[in-house]
Amino acid sequence: MLSKHSAGRARTIPRAILVALALLAWLAVGGFGGIAQGKLSQVQENDQAAFLPSSAESTQASQVIEQFSVDDALPALLVVTADDGGQLTQEQIGAVGQWAEGVPDLELPGGTPMTEVLSSEEVPVIPSEDGLAVLVPVSLAADQADEQVGGERAALALVDTLREQAEAPLADAGLTGWVTGPAAGVADLVSAFAGIDGILLAVALVVVLIILAVVYRSPILPIVVIATALFALCLAALVIVPLAGSGTLLLNGQSQGILSILVIGAATDYSLLLVARYREELGRHEHPAAAMRVAWRATLEPIAASAGTVIVGLLCLLLSDLRSNSSLGPVAAIGIASALLGALTFLPAVLLVAGRRSRAMFWPSRPKYQVAQTDAEPARRGLWHRVADLVTRRARPVWVSTAIVLAIVAGFATTLQAHGTSDNDVFLGEVESVDGQEVLAEHFDVGTVEPVEIVTTAEAGEDVVAAAEDVPGVTSASLVTDDDDQVREVDGHVLVEAITADAAESQEVLSVVTDLRETVREVDPGALVGGTAAERLDTQDTAARDLRVIVPVVLIVIALMLMLLLRALVAPLVLLAANVLSFATAMGLSAIMFNHVFGFPGADATVPLYGFVFLVALGIDYSIFLMTRVREESLRLGTRPGVGHGLATTGGVITSAGLVLAATFSALWVIPLLFLAQLAFIVAAGVLIDTFIVRSLLVPGIVHDLGRRTWWP
Repeated sequence: MLSKHSAGRARTIPRAILVALALLAWLAVGGFGGIAQGKLSQVQENDQAAFLPSSAESTQASQVIEQFSVDDALPALLVVTADDGGQLTQEQIGAVGQWAEGVPDLELPGGTPMTEVLSSEEVPVIPSEDGLAVLVPVSLAADQADEQVGGERAALALVDTLREQAEAPLADAGLTGWVTGPAAGVADLVSAFAGIDGILLAVALVVVLIILAVVYRSPILPIVVIATALFALCLAALVIVPLAGSGTLLLNGQSQGILSILVIGAATDYSLLLVARYREELGRHEHPAAAMRVAWRATLEPIAASAGTVIVGLLCLLLSDLRSNSSLGPVAAIGIASALLGALTFLPAVLLVAGRRSRAMFWPSRPKYQVAQTDAEPARRGLWHRVADLVTRRARPVWVSTAIVLAIVAGFATTLQAHGTSDNDVFLGEVESVDGQEVLAEHFDVGTVEPVEIVTTAEAGEDVVAAAEDVPGVTSASLVTDDDDQVREVDGHVLVEAITADAAESQEVLSVVTDLRETVREVDPGALVGGTAAERLDTQDTAARDLRVIVPVVLIVIALMLMLLLRALVAPLVLLAANVLSFATAMGLSAIMFNHVFGFPGADATVPLYGFVFLVALGIDYSIFLMTRVREESLRLGTRPGVGHGLATTGGVITSAGLVLAATFSALWVIPLLFLAQLAFIVAAGVLIDTFIVRSLLVPGIVHDLGRRTWWP
């Protein structure tokens, strides 16, 4: 029979081996995953046209348009004006012409000759009719522009070269130039997303580190939790890079940014819950391993249920017809799964690496083992005990008044202008491509840059041209011809180009595309309207359809998950209703801020969908953390006392988790893009509302009021 010392030693050795193996495995993940993390930006795809479903009219049109061998070059447009805003002199126009002649002789970064990427070596100089500007179109060849990912890098290289090389010659001639057009828009978008790899991650980690340092008042634990998040991010990258590289997943810039924030926030939240319970158990168990065993088992269910709910909610995005949305589902789900594994394996291993001396992780305030401690409820003290007292004493007035205030703010959600924005509005702050577009529109017909393209039959061609010209907002329309001025015909189809008064990047042109589709179908029911503007219209229409389809599915799926977790019907419905109200309140608050404080021009049509999925899926986490502890305490004390004890016990850790998640999503503001800034505000505001109001007052108040009926049947 083994002595007590021998039995302890027999348990210690396997445990030490398990801890060592877990740490070695994660070190390998960190090594290879760190390399993969650096490759994420190399497997991005940011072409909006690639996101549309095959059923979209613009997609069907593009398949036919390709057969016409229309030049699909991506134009960069240098628009030049005099510094004093006056008429251009012949000498100034000549200086622009002289510079344009030398464009084919320029070299891109890395020494690549400009001629290898241009669609034509002839670079024309086009004076405006008012004599106040000249236009120099330099186009990226179609084969370069169409190359996945590489096309974006080629556009960035072309635009950067033009901006750098044109600045000095133009300044010497008393001229100012802006490089704008589709290629410049792509380049500026790529430049904006370039901050995702470094700046965004650094800001998020610093913010989380500061919050954790305040929460733990320890120099060691924050680093351990941050390390858990970073290793989880490496694991996610290790899985995503080969999938995106092979085309199995589509990863764009915004998905990568959301992935980083989501993994850091989720991994930190799960770590906070585990560490809080571990610290609590260290007061009841002499050996840290025993305390970790109890804490791990107690938090496994809520953490796994939370992660599972988020993953299932995110995977509902697979129902989206937009590949940018549908691909975010599995990308983000992989991130959440990685965060779950990191919190349940890497974190416990690090916390136990010092064996019996593992309490030192909490230095300088190490938790002490209290031999005489019992399971009796501790004396009430602190903020969350006072909140629990308030809720339990006046449950109905608390939750009713809270619900009324939330509902009033939620009413403003109907004023959120989420019908889409122009491509130029996606940037926050000044961007050269946007400034140049405004100058271009003042002096040139911007609709000629990317015309609306109409596919029709040869018999209906002339009639479609006439009908298109009658549509308000269309300045002219013509049939595409060959070099010998003969109408180009492919398999009985012809192509009509309609020039619009507004640029293809504008929001105003979308109503013109809608009218064009209705009008030309009266002439030819089988006509297809495509082009850049049509692709944007189809993207926004598809996003609106996704919202109608995915929202109810997410609600049903999460309700079922909660019923399985809580083994009840009433409690899940209460939690779901509370979180929907929380989401509506966040959208109402966002509408007020976007419309009247920030002065945003509107919101992308996908903003409400992303906000809903993240807030309902992530917001339900805190209710899960609370209710699993309430259920645990209810079995011991009864439902109503269990509410107070559960709220007081979990208040601090859940609030910390909410602050961390809100702070990490707020870091998206460092990427100067409207969509990410709006998503950051919506999620951060929603998480704070859910943490401080819904989970603290509304849910416990309702549960206390319902009593045992909460767990029916």
